[in-house]
Amino acid sequence: MRVPGPDTRVVELRVHGILGTTGDALTDSVASVDVAGDGVGRIVRPADRLRRPVPGPMLSAGERTVPRVVEGYVWGGMTSGGWGKATWALLFPFALANVAHWMLPSPRRGNVLSRGLSGVLRALLRLSALLLTMLMVAQLAVVGLDLLAAQCLRPDSGCLGFVPDTVRELDVLRAAVGLLPVALVVLLMQRLSSVSWQVSAGRSEGPHHSATAPILPGSNVVSDPDTAALRALHVTGALSIVAFLALGGPSGWALDPRWLLSAALIVFSVGGVLVMDDPTGSNSHRRGQALRARLHRGPRRTLMSVSGLVLLSAVVFPGSLSGALPGSGGTIDAITALMVTACVAFAVLLVPAALLARSGWKQVPAQLRPWAGGWMAAPMLMIACLLGSGFGAGLALSIRQALGDSSLLLPAAYDDLAIFWGTAAALLIAAGVVLVPYVLVRNWRAAQTEGPVPDEVALLHAGRQQDQKSAATAWRLADLQRRNVHRTLLVIAGVLTACTALTMLLRYFGLPRTAWSNWLIALGVATLAALAIGLLRMVFLAATERKTARYLGILCDLTLFWPREAHPVVPPCYALKVIPELAARATEHLADPNTRVVLVGHSQGSLLAAVATARLMESLPEEDRERVGLVTAGSQLQWAYPRAFPGVVPHDSLRDLAGSLGGRWRSLCRGTDSIGGAVSTWNRQVFDGMLIGVGFRTDGTAGPLPAATRGPTGALVLGGDHWLPDPQRGPFSFRRWVPGVLGHTDYSGDPEWDRAVAMAAGLEAPTRAAALPLITPTTTSTPGGSKASGSEVAETQVFHTQGGDGGSLTGPLVITGRGERAASTAAAGTDVEAEADAESRAGNGAGVDERTRVWNDAEAADDSKSRAKTGTATGAGSGTGTGAEGASSGGTETSQSESTANGKPSDAAEHADDTSRTEQSVLPEITEPRGRTAPWERGLALRSSSAER
Repeated sequence: MRVPGPDTRVVELRVHGILGTTGDALTDSVASVDVAGDGVGRIVRPADRLRRPVPGPMLSAGERTVPRVVEGYVWGGMTSGGWGKATWALLFPFALANVAHWMLPSPRRGNVLSRGLSGVLRALLRLSALLLTMLMVAQLAVVGLDLLAAQCLRPDSGCLGFVPDTVRELDVLRAAVGLLPVALVVLLMQRLSSVSWQVSAGRSEGPHHSATAPILPGSNVVSDPDTAALRALHVTGALSIVAFLALGGPSGWALDPRWLLSAALIVFSVGGVLVMDDPTGSNSHRRGQALRARLHRGPRRTLMSVSGLVLLSAVVFPGSLSGALPGSGGTIDAITALMVTACVAFAVLLVPAALLARSGWKQVPAQLRPWAGGWMAAPMLMIACLLGSGFGAGLALSIRQALGDSSLLLPAAYDDLAIFWGTAAALLIAAGVVLVPYVLVRNWRAAQTEGPVPDEVALLHAGRQQDQKSAATAWRLADLQRRNVHRTLLVIAGVLTACTALTMLLRYFGLPRTAWSNWLIALGVATLAALAIGLLRMVFLAATERKTARYLGILCDLTLFWPREAHPVVPPCYALKVIPELAARATEHLADPNTRVVLVGHSQGSLLAAVATARLMESLPEEDRERVGLVTAGSQLQWAYPRAFPGVVPHDSLRDLAGSLGGRWRSLCRGTDSIGGAVSTWNRQVFDGMLIGVGFRTDGTAGPLPAATRGPTGALVLGGDHWLPDPQRGPFSFRRWVPGVLGHTDYSGDPEWDRAVAMAAGLEAPTRAAALPLITPTTTSTPGGSKASGSEVAETQVFHTQGGDGGSLTGPLVITGRGERAASTAAAGTDVEAEADAESRAGNGAGVDERTRVWNDAEAADDSKSRAKTGTATGAGSGTGTGAEGASSGGTETSQSESTANGKPSDAAEHADDTSRTEQSVLPEITEPRGRTAPWERGLALRSSSAER
């Protein structure tokens, strides 16, 4: 890393997360102005009273300050705001089907079977997505053409009595009322799916492949050239299925050329999505390459026009509209059966595909491996399909209920869907009643076993008992939420699977319906109506109220990061615009050789910043890479994204990115944050008064890390993770004060923020002087009462430690000699671990509270010794050790030796061990940063001393 010169400056480029934000909040200023961007993706800076851009505050780095420019990239307008974006919520099932593609595990390199399964899975995903589109459009046609035009508006019906008879007697007019709105919806879907955000910077996606494992995070997040062809096939299939339903459906086979043509178009659409491979054209022998070459703009328009003309002919020359249409039930049944078959085949084939891909993550700790072993794409696809079918059925049932005519009939499949959703609602309620108390009781029992305050919390908030209590509750709640997100999805998927099986048995095996089935139908109708009405109401509120729009935008923020792949009819992906523009802005700043750029991302913005940084690492020359840093805050880059999307953000790619940055990736973490978490460390545990763990190293490897150091504001820095006290210590001078437990919010208000930016810029590093004090390991006294000399064989103590995240080191920690520490790499058996754990609890390894108590005694002894040197002390403890290796008073050391003489703990030691978990440590209050002071504070101190003299 280059040594900073007198002209060095730092550009801090911030990216916000979900829910959006304003430029003022992003830059921590009272006003901000745009300095670049196109109004959709905005680059903002703080502004003065005349709305002129100004640089940010000076960045303190050690004993010097460096000019800093604070910029922010605001992208919230891409996912929320206005009626258009509010209606995107109606496409939520399509977006979930598209997300399922990105949750697939990467095929194993060099394995033909794995690559073949990956291709089949992607084909089944595209088929399921097409059938989902056709089902939702067919359900709209059932409402418009069958329920309204053919039944409610027929001449002899009393439904909607205000409609004149002249309208009821014209079949063409009734057909137009029923079908043209459906055609308009399809055309709007085509228009929406053809819109993409314009990138102001040049695209540099390179030859990446969306179906292969990335070298760095997100390198395969690229646009799919097959999107236009897939969009044409979806539009063609949607228009053709409506015409097919109007012309009689599967049971209306005839020599009518319109029926034959609509059926042929449907078959062509299904075959097209099956053979068209969705990744970029890196394989010259791909099956769908010929089809894509033929489906250029002209043939695509011709295909959609032909399907539109077939539908128009069904409007101009409709069949009989004197009652319920015979083709409605058969069409809905056929699409539903094909979609269920595709989902089941996808779930079954995903099992061997995930097992073959397991070699890529079997060396990763269990708590970091993909959820459900890489099988999470199956429940995501199932949820998407069932939500889509449920929304259409709920809309039809709600409209029939609103019309108030009991003679209106719907296809029998709607009763099956009502049974399905009624059963699902009942089982989900039962699961919630049983599982939620079970999880809470289990978590409470674990908390009782662990103690009132976890070791990490006690160490982080040493000396502040009230903060320890409030933080401990928030830590446990946040950990509970993070550990059970994927389990909740699996429970929902399991319930939906059971309900699907029950519904299929009732329908296709002719099982008799009893009174309980009628009760389930009533519950299902209520559930579907609530689903449809609730979604429509949310869309209305999102379009009229800004606050609701922001919360609805969460769905878009999470689902629209992913480019169109399996389903093309989704809103535009914002990542394809934000990432290249972030990289381009950073490159623009790096043109100045004295500028260092630090990309800072919060929450979802951390994923954007990490992918943009990875692109910079791939494209910049070596001398420019050294001037790039990354800071993530409240990030999901460990507990969520690598586990849910192992083919996009695999664990190894994060390790490689950390190695390429060489220690310039810093992550701000709070244990109270239920959304964010650690990024570069895991298996954390408190041992011997230190926070230790495993994580990414600066050389691109992963393994045990040096013990954490305590920052000047009380934060614990372990590897690249900065664990922030929450509530904060302070308040601090010249710092914005934010009280209370903050959780996922306001990371920039923490005083550790600037230090992390300075470290990411290569201007500061954790110092040994700031290391946590350690306690000299207990040694066994000789029979004569004197301790063994250094030349004698040192006694070895083995400790089995358990981290707060449920992990452990690769082997037991072995403490040898006096003050020396070594980590054994040999695996320990269960019996040895249990024996070591019992030994440590018996007095050989004190808990964090006992360690911090001795630390406090040592500091008091240090203070008394310093007072003795100045003549103000009345007495001082002797035998006190200081420094990075820890300290303990002579009296404490003697008592420890006595308690362990002849290998047997004394009564005092046993009593101390019993009370160590209940008595909280009391340390000196930290109200100002230790180790250094800011320049302005030193200046004020000098002026004050001058004034006193």
